[in-house]
Amino acid sequence: MIARLPPSAGLRIGLFGGSFNPPHAAHRAITLLAMKRLHLDFVWWIVSPGNPLKDTRGLPPLAERLAAARRVANHPRIVVTDVEQQIGTRYTVDTLRYLRERCPRARFVWISGADVLEEFHRWRAWDEIFEMVPLCFMDRGGETLDALGSPAAQRFSRARWPEERAAQLAGMKPPAWVFVHGMKSTLSSSAIRAGIAK
Repeated sequence: MIARLPPSAGLRIGLFGGSFNPPHAAHRAITLLAMKRLHLDFVWWIVSPGNPLKDTRGLPPLAERLAAARRVANHPRIVVTDVEQQIGTRYTVDTLRYLRERCPRARFVWISGADVLEEFHRWRAWDEIFEMVPLCFMDRGGETLDALGSPAAQRFSRARWPEERAAQLAGMKPPAWVFVHGMKSTLSSSAIRAGIAK
């Protein structure tokens, strides 16, 4: 299947994936910080049909989460996409393979929070992901040490670049990753869901 995608040729594009259940202000803040620190032209929010590592019972319909993500993003350089639904996957490695083939002239960077780095070794073909695109992990309140001590961070410790080189990340040959400080919000989708459930 050929997915509908925004223009990408020659652009530096951050890929920020997740369930966005629900999307919130910290997603937007992380995105804007990454845009600034990595010198990105755009960031695509890849709204997943469902996280394979999480219980998806009670997950709102994708259309609902896409609409909510667009309301929260509210920025001309943040693009909300359902590319994973379009190509029939829930796995980042498949998404990246597809995007690299479809958009060979784009310079992609995968963006995640520090909490993701802690469990990255549980993702399908996680080591292959490190070899496919540069990665940026954004600090979140209180999670720096756990994230940097994770199996993925240790395995690819030699591919880590100093934060001062973050602006060059999109042009680096993988494996290459940076850990960016400065985003200390502890706001999370799970905390919001827990609050709604009370």
